[in-house]
Amino acid sequence: MKTSDKQHERIANMTFASVYPHYLTKVTKKGRTKEELHQVITWLTGFHNEDIQQLIEEKVTFKEFFDQATLHPNAPLIKGVICGYRVEEIENPLTRQLRYLDKLVDELAKGKKMEKILRER
Repeated sequence: MKTSDKQHERIANMTFASVYPHYLTKVTKKGRTKEELHQVITWLTGFHNEDIQQLIEEKVTFKEFFDQATLHPNAPLIKGVICGYRVEEIENPLTRQLRYLDKLVDELAKGKKMEKILRER
């Protein structure tokens, strides 16, 4: 499945603050916690609780969010389908990084064990 430049631009300009509440709702409805959500975000990006809160308050775009992030070296181990796209086949780096985050949140909501979500070897 190919994505257009327009889709990539839309993703780059979305704010983390606009999506974060949806992540939180998704995981808490399935019995997971805000702390677990933050653990997943921290693992992927290197951001800690204070950083996450500041990024929300500053209404950073996903481009700014991932420009500031230090992606975990095991992030490329995140594979599978999310939002109709196979994560490992997404060519645009920013879109792939956002789908990594989407995939981790989805796995958390589906009840996967944290060590599997965090790709511990």
